[in-house]
Amino acid sequence: MAEVLECDVCVIGAGAAGLSVAVGAVQLGARTVLFEQAEMGGDCLNYGCVPSKALLAAAHVAQTVRDARRFGLHCAEPQVDFRAVMSHVREVITQIAPHDSVERLERLGVRVIRATAAFSGPDEVSGGELRVRARRIVIATGSSALIPPVPGLSDVAVLTNQTLFTLKERPAHLLILGGGPVGVEMAQAFRRLGSAVTLFEQARLLPRDEPQFARLLAERLASEGVVVQENALVTRVARSTEGIVVTCAGAGEVVGSHLLVAAGRQPRLGELALERAGIEHTAAAITVDARLRTTNKRVYALGDAIGRPQFTHSAGYQAGIVIRNALFRLPAKTDYRALPWVTYTDPELAHVGLTEAEARARFGDSVQTVRADFAHNDRVRTERQTDGAIKVVTDRRGAVLGVDILGPHAGELIALWSLAITRGLKLSALTGMILPYPTRAEISKAAASAFYAPKLFSPWPKRLVRLLLAVS
Repeated sequence: MAEVLECDVCVIGAGAAGLSVAVGAVQLGARTVLFEQAEMGGDCLNYGCVPSKALLAAAHVAQTVRDARRFGLHCAEPQVDFRAVMSHVREVITQIAPHDSVERLERLGVRVIRATAAFSGPDEVSGGELRVRARRIVIATGSSALIPPVPGLSDVAVLTNQTLFTLKERPAHLLILGGGPVGVEMAQAFRRLGSAVTLFEQARLLPRDEPQFARLLAERLASEGVVVQENALVTRVARSTEGIVVTCAGAGEVVGSHLLVAAGRQPRLGELALERAGIEHTAAAITVDARLRTTNKRVYALGDAIGRPQFTHSAGYQAGIVIRNALFRLPAKTDYRALPWVTYTDPELAHVGLTEAEARARFGDSVQTVRADFAHNDRVRTERQTDGAIKVVTDRRGAVLGVDILGPHAGELIALWSLAITRGLKLSALTGMILPYPTRAEISKAAASAFYAPKLFSPWPKRLVRLLLAVS
């Protein structure tokens, strides 16, 4: 007979979402059990956010050396030691790993079970030699790379985010299927590290982002030598004596040494036996309400297991919603109005709130936009990083509806706008800020000021000023 454990909270999955719930629950005094069959820290630590940003950092340094002539510095073309670069990536993972480790969780009081978990009833999970009965169960199993049904793709050894960072040799020519954030980031990173890169996207690059900014970023990639094929329908993949062959409708064949598939994600649900717990789901996601409860009200789900939004920061936010509902019995609901996302290319592309198209569909002609270009920002002029702009979507009163930023450190700059949307601030709140000079942050104030400039410098303020001057 399997050993039976009784607990308050049972979490399935030790990625960003599951760890946040488990740590929060145990620190609030709940008896907590955590199941994880694979790497602690999940995709974000081992195969996603951390290694990709570490690789991008190395690629950025290489490009900085190439661009040094702009500052009067003459450097040779950087010699990329790819094995050393990948060693750097692994070292970064190793430095962060203790925070997500079994040892840390157990010191906090979490019972960690290194086994595959499956439901054996509406309030029971089994794994290894244990059965766990819990007052509340949380599903945080994450997702894996989606392999699209392209003829021949299953017969070729492909890379995904889970295998990309195990490479020991630099790809001579990396082919990438998918022009979302992962595909675009890795295209730039590998090109800057010396690989030839061809990127295939069946629609346009970064389809969820501001079209004009996505176009500018595509042009930047092309200027660095990435071959960008948009509206590219891949009809077949095959292996030949020369390498991997990708065939596109109307564009012929491209041969590369390696193929990275970055065509989306699918939730890891197959081994959970959700039907035993009465939990409804589709192939794309577990069904949850705004409180992140499944159709079994004892069970919550969050993170990639519920589909979009698939970001580590949204998983952390969702963990707070689950904790408030499951432990404090508060009817907290998700609200993604101010959810930001960032593509960490150079320049970065960041977004929060509604796009202009979404805002116009919802609010019609009351929507206005203002823009400020980085070319007019003194700080980025000093650093010769003037590509990009900020675009703010507002209503007639100046309430912030959405923001897109393409430029250096856009991911840092978007935080202010996330706060503005969260707190319902108007642009007038930003125009009154005092900012240090020179900083990139001034571009946000410049955009806010641009909203009021037509009114401020229209004829009637001038008449008022002349009248007041005459009186004095």
